[in-house]
Amino acid sequence: MSSSDSRPWPPPPLRIGDLVVDPPILQAPMAGFTNAAFRQVVRDYGGAGLLATEMVNARGFVWLDENTAEHPDRLWGVAEEARPLAVQIWDNDPDTMAKVGLRLAEEYQVSVVDINFGCPVRQVTQKAHSGSYLLREPERMFKIISQLVKACAPTPVTAKIRLGCTRDNVNCNEVARVVEEAGAAALTVHGRTAQDMFTGNADWDRISEIKSHLRNIPLIGNGDLDSAEKVVAAFKNYNVDGVMIARACLGRPWLFAQAAAALRGDPIPPDPTMQQQRECMLNHYRLVVDRFGEEKGTVLMRKYACCYAQGKRGARHFRSHVAKVTTRDDFYRVVDEHFPINAQVD
Repeated sequence: MSSSDSRPWPPPPLRIGDLVVDPPILQAPMAGFTNAAFRQVVRDYGGAGLLATEMVNARGFVWLDENTAEHPDRLWGVAEEARPLAVQIWDNDPDTMAKVGLRLAEEYQVSVVDINFGCPVRQVTQKAHSGSYLLREPERMFKIISQLVKACAPTPVTAKIRLGCTRDNVNCNEVARVVEEAGAAALTVHGRTAQDMFTGNADWDRISEIKSHLRNIPLIGNGDLDSAEKVVAAFKNYNVDGVMIARACLGRPWLFAQAAAALRGDPIPPDPTMQQQRECMLNHYRLVVDRFGEEKGTVLMRKYACCYAQGKRGARHFRSHVAKVTTRDDFYRVVDEHFPINAQVD
């Protein structure tokens, strides 16, 4: 744990290349969740300095492009929505990544192109030899980053990693140096190994140690930030320039605003009332259905609805019902009849 005695407070804005991220609180890219509807809900509450898309399969993007198919749903809203906005991409081929990065920078004019070197999911690692699999190949990481940096300039390129592939092979310090030498503008570190998946606790001491291995680029810490108080503690106790909030925000998109207030030294806003949370979820549902239609949108919304209920009394009962909805009428009926009416945990 590092001393905060000499660190400025509140934390200054985060600089990623020429982009100023203020407050220095980022919304994590999360596959299957951080689509345009979710980003809009987060944006309405405020507090997130930089939002991000779901991770986009670069090879799949190229195939769709070459076959004149519609661009991936994971790029829904990107062209039109407010900035700043990061798009995260993944693959293991430098040329493919550079090709997609160029399109994102020039055609979509995104604020940041982020590279996923942290995903631990088997389909990405073992089957595609991408994501956190590449932590064992720093030389390939260097090629991917350096080619992407050249293709995207002046749009900044960033990288997100884990501590290593396994607990016996924690190589984040070496990887951090490679990321910076390749020209990346910032590094985000999730404080677990790929082997850990999402179990156990994030190791913020390990994250903090990485800072001494970076010369100029900012370090962003990620893992287990599920309250405004923990965000404040991350800045005060660890040597990071920014933080990234992930799973905790899925059912609590107001968490960013609470964290931003805490960093300013303002009173932390209370959670919305249960009625307000219910209205937030219904607004989210409307955004999803507007894009995907009633059938697909209703099915897609099931997982979000479960997140909104998580940790509340009656959540399990609500989940058992909402997991079966297929129509708008079904969804509204289940919400009316079963959505938790108070936030007290069972």
